[in-house]
This record gives sequence, C-alpha cells and structure tokens, in this order.
Amino acid sequence: MRDDLVRIERLGKTFDGATRLPFTQARSGVRAVDGVSFSVGRGETLAVVGESGCGKSTLGRLLLRLIEPSDGQVFFEGRDIAALSAREMREVRRQAQMVFQDPYGSLSPRRTVAQIVAEPLEVFALATGRRSMRDRVVELLTQVGLPASAMDRHPRSFSGGQRQRIGIARAIAAGPSFIVCDEPVSALDVSVQAQIVNLLQDLQAAKGFSYLFIAHDLAVVRHIADRVAVMYLGRIVEIGPKRSVYATPQHPYTQALLSAVPQPDPDAAHRRIVLPGDVPSPSRIPSGCSFRTRCPLAQEVCTRDRPPLREVAPGQSAACHFAAPNPLSAERPSFSP
Repeated sequence: MRDDLVRIERLGKTFDGATRLPFTQARSGVRAVDGVSFSVGRGETLAVVGESGCGKSTLGRLLLRLIEPSDGQVFFEGRDIAALSAREMREVRRQAQMVFQDPYGSLSPRRTVAQIVAEPLEVFALATGRRSMRDRVVELLTQVGLPASAMDRHPRSFSGGQRQRIGIARAIAAGPSFIVCDEPVSALDVSVQAQIVNLLQDLQAAKGFSYLFIAHDLAVVRHIADRVAVMYLGRIVEIGPKRSVYATPQHPYTQALLSAVPQPDPDAAHRRIVLPGDVPSPSRIPSGCSFRTRCPLAQEVCTRDRPPLREVAPGQSAACHFAAPNPLSAERPSFSP
C-alpha cells in the first residue's frame, strides 16, 4: 500500500471574471481547477499533463498554498493545510518547494547565485555563520552539477539549463520532501531537457523526494513519471500507472495526446488522431462531459451527464462514459507501450 505524502480531495479554484456575460448581469468566471482528487506517495513522481490553459500550474500552486482554493482540501502528511497555524504552515513550506518553468524570470538578476541558493537557508535558519552558509551553498551547487566558482556570479552569466540547475539547488536547499516541478524543461533545448530530467531522477534516488511533475510533453513525462494524470479544462480525465496509461489509454483525449508523440520506429504502425475545433473557454465549460465538443465518440448522454472518474483497470481510472470495459472502447485505436 502506497504511503501518501500529499492528498487532495475535490480541489477547485475559480477566478472571478471582470467581464459581464452577454444578456445577463452575471460576470464571467474561470473555473481553472474543478473537483480534482488524487494523492502523491512518498518517493513517487506523479506527472500532470495537458494542453496550455488546462489548469496544471494553478493546481501546482494550490498544492503549495501559494493561492487559496475556492473549495476542496489539500492534505500534507495527513494534515489539512488550510487549518494549520502560521507556525505549522511555515514547516510545510520548508517541506514543500517549487521549481519554476522559466529559468530566466524565476531568478533575481540582481542577486548572486550564492544569495539565491542561500535564501531558503536564511529563511528557515538552517545554517549559521557565513562560512557554514557558503559551505552549504557549495554542497548544493555540486549536487546539481555546478562548480563552486558559480556562486559569486549572477544568473545572466549562465545558460538556460544552468539557470534551471540553480533553481533546483534553491528548491532542495531547505531539505524538502515534496517538490512541484512546473514545466521545468519546457523552455530548454531537447538535449538539455534530458540532462535536467536525469538530474531530477538522480536527486530523487538520493534524497527520496516526491515530485508533482507538470508538463505538456508526454515524451518527457514517460522518462520520469511513476503515474500520469491527464488534465482537460480543469478536470482529471484519466489517471493511472505510467505503463497502463501509455499502453492502453482509456480516454479519447489521452489517446489523442499520445498519438502526437513521435515514434522511435518510423516503420511502426501509427495513427495520428487530430481533434476537431479548439479548446473551449474555461469561463464557458460545456455541460456534461467537458471534452464532448471535440470527442469523436460523443453521444447524447455526454451532453447531459458529466462522466465520473471511475476505475477501468487496476489503478487506472478514466472519466468517460465509454471507457473499458464498455464494448464501445473496442472501437478505439490502441498504442504500443
């Protein structure tokens, strides 16, 4: 049985809109995260994937209480973080850190690398004295593959991949157990992406970190995730072990995303699924199944009823009226692991 470090239950976030809806006095609102539930085990990597604007980054910030949820709960080590005192929440913030997407905008250009990496040590009083602080910074830089000489330079002196290593060093400085990686390689070249993913895996093996790895590139996710959650318009439409989701995707949106992943064997049979239309506005999510306006299997029931996220195979769940073991699932394309 998995030992859960983080658990969320029916988590939701609505951002109030500034514009009035046509022919009404009501104002539009964006339902960025809508009733999401899952858990992350100790030492596990759960990847959350989906197109831009589906609510992935908002979800990551909700888990760290960087923004407050509209509804639902976040539990860290079994405790509802919304009910914690300021002192208790401070300890949670030490244990839960974040690696940001933009390695250029997430580091202050006015501070040296030593000042950036040492900031968590100062905030949480984890090192005393200048010598102790510098020694710890050197140790952290070494762990992420940077030389000690980097500490007195500014971020502008480094490449994007090196800057992301600095961001990772800052994230692990306080000795966290849980790290939200918000698209940490999307702004990097492909060759550098592999290096950063390998670094994250090495650190996890050495330190036992749990990761929530947010991404839109399923090829990257395949190398780091233990489980995969697919998100569409603020909702989880499929979640399960990586091998199951890649080998036998049950939701048509997951199938479409996987069909777009380049295949290493050019001679292998491969069918590309092109979805019609655009992603609806999150301020006007379709009734019933939110994916129905683009789904090739949509029927009348999809307009009327929102499909629940239900288990369709051991550990694998999908929010689709026609997910296996329904006979209609046999009409869907299959993918090789």
